[in-house]
Amino acid sequence: MLTRGKLAILLLVLVLAGCAGGNTKFKPYDGPEVTQVFISKERRKLYLLHEEEVLKEYKVALGFEPDGHKGEFGDGRTPEGLYFIDRHNPNSAFHLSLGISYPNSNDRLRAAQRGVQPGGDIFIHGQPNNGKKFGKGPDWTAGCIAVKNDEIEEIFAMVRKGTPIYIKP
Repeated sequence: MLTRGKLAILLLVLVLAGCAGGNTKFKPYDGPEVTQVFISKERRKLYLLHEEEVLKEYKVALGFEPDGHKGEFGDGRTPEGLYFIDRHNPNSAFHLSLGISYPNSNDRLRAAQRGVQPGGDIFIHGQPNNGKKFGKGPDWTAGCIAVKNDEIEEIFAMVRKGTPIYIKP
């Protein structure tokens, strides 16, 4: 038999459980492993793959100067080539973000040969928390890959650290 005190505690637990299970940007995922992230800059698409099967696809925005490989800090280009997801950033200035391992050793060498800094902090991310975009038009990031906030929530949950990401021109 439930006493008044036990009933009050039970109701409190249920209310708190409802609050904890409310709208959150951290989504669960228990589907197939994402074995590769593929970006087509030309198509403005991001694909999440399990082996050769496309699990999800998203429309993306790129750097404000999207043509060509990122060569230096501030050029507004999105890198091209093979990289890896190297971190999850839950405290991003862009809703959520996944770090991309740019610059790699080749990028650093090419930049050093030209006497410039290669840049860094390249991410797949959501929309800016402050509402300010770097450029105008469809490609507005400083060199990152942007998706909608609900989409980065899915991607954030699905993609693990160490996942290869191939960015094609």
